[in-house]
Amino acid sequence: MNEEPSEKPPAPDLPKYLRDPLEKQSPERLETVATYASELAEWKRNRRQEELKRRRAEEAVDDEDLKELEEREISTDPKDYEDVPASGAYITVKTTKETGEKAYRYYYWQWREGDTWKNQYIAPVDPKQ
Repeated sequence: MNEEPSEKPPAPDLPKYLRDPLEKQSPERLETVATYASELAEWKRNRRQEELKRRRAEEAVDDEDLKELEEREISTDPKDYEDVPASGAYITVKTTKETGEKAYRYYYWQWREGDTWKNQYIAPVDPKQ
């Protein structure tokens, strides 16, 4: 009975500078690297969540702003907007331009997608703009 060695697993889509050194490591070292990579990924996810919470606390509009939007018959439900996720999105105010006399401020939905921030326009803060 002659068993053939199993095939080497396909390489993930990693840059060569990461993949090549890994292929030279012992199984024990690779297990250590895998454990570290998993723990590092979890730590980064937690940091991202904390950043999201911090940013949301700093930038999200208050109940008074939400009430004003509803009085203007502007939905504050993310389901009413295309591409806005049902969870994790919040309403914020962005100033897009300031002149000596006037600031152009707008309500936006804002949320995190991976490593980037996404936003979608809702309405001007001042309905006369």
